[in-house]
Amino acid sequence: MSAYLLDFTNLLFRWLHVIAAIAWVGESIYFVMLDNSLKKPESEADRNKGVAGEMWAVHGGGFYHNQKYQTSPEKLPDDLHWSFWKSYTTWLTGFGLFCVLYLSNPSMNLVDPSADWQWAAKMTGGEATFMALLFLFGGWMVYNKLCKLISPNMTRDGWLSVAVAVMMVVVSYLATHIFAGKAAFLIIGAVMATCMSANVFFWIIPGQRRMVAAMKAGEAPNPLDGKRGKQRSVHNTYFTLPVVFLMLSNHYAATYGADWSWLIAVLFIFAGASIRQFFVVMHQGKKQYGYWAFGIVCLLFAALLAAPKSAPPAPVSDNGTPQAEVSIDQVMMISHQRCTACHAAKPDTKYGFAAPPLGLKLETAEEIRAAADKIKLRVGNHTMPIGNLTQMTEEERALIARWQP
Repeated sequence: MSAYLLDFTNLLFRWLHVIAAIAWVGESIYFVMLDNSLKKPESEADRNKGVAGEMWAVHGGGFYHNQKYQTSPEKLPDDLHWSFWKSYTTWLTGFGLFCVLYLSNPSMNLVDPSADWQWAAKMTGGEATFMALLFLFGGWMVYNKLCKLISPNMTRDGWLSVAVAVMMVVVSYLATHIFAGKAAFLIIGAVMATCMSANVFFWIIPGQRRMVAAMKAGEAPNPLDGKRGKQRSVHNTYFTLPVVFLMLSNHYAATYGADWSWLIAVLFIFAGASIRQFFVVMHQGKKQYGYWAFGIVCLLFAALLAAPKSAPPAPVSDNGTPQAEVSIDQVMMISHQRCTACHAAKPDTKYGFAAPPLGLKLETAEEIRAAADKIKLRVGNHTMPIGNLTQMTEEERALIARWQP
């Protein structure tokens, strides 16, 4: 029952998280598009009222006329629309999902026993949990400090972008050398997502509240509040596509299980930001395909780095003849010893699964043959068994790599 409750809680958190994320990201992308598509108002009356830009659009059978004020309109409506709960709900449900899926059993889900750094391989569950939380909240603190030190008045945003890119390279390298692969990619994405939601909570919304309060008091809003909100909002839009990939990456072991996983994460971050830049510029009336080209090059390089290794040659016996081919019976024996604790019709619930993960059962020869490519990939890049809890040996991994289904 406990495994079932954990699984159902995972479902509910994931569903709400995806719904909130779609709403937040969709609204964010829409407003960035709107902001970059504005034209100077044609009406002199609008210009005199402080309208800096406008856009006409048609959608769903209706026509829309959006206007943006340079500082503030003459009068604020009582039903002013705010955008923040989608952001907060996305982060809270994402953190809840992280607790359910990873922090509920950190020794299995966060610790990589084969990590190159011995202290990371020997972390306890409590130490791994502390390190994961340090990445999330420490990442925000470093990012926020960079923003305040490098471009406090939003005049050096180019240099700030370089600094944030370097920060994410460092985060990617450290995370993939400290945590298990799947958790590492998720934590990299969570650092960016935490910065995004914290930007809304600590800077964008407070600045907007100060602007509204000043207008209601008959005072001119501080223009820095608007500029700072725009700065953090722009950062959020470049984080968006990389975060989406990193949150989906746990389905693709070839990425987080590769030897150069940290560089693969970096390449996807740069590709996502570059492709997003293409659309931002396009909304300004330009089409600069160089951004697409750079993104595609990054993705192709990532695909090259993630490519599986070729099978090792068959070992030779003492008399110099190659050993016999690996049989399905040998593979099935390994599967029953190392895999079916989870991948069975009735998994061992101590690992937290009420049903076989991804519906994959590895009990019979037919089931094993049908999943041969997945087995060889996940066993070869050490992403299965999770945390190597069932102690699969290197000899067993090499035997599966030589197996020809």
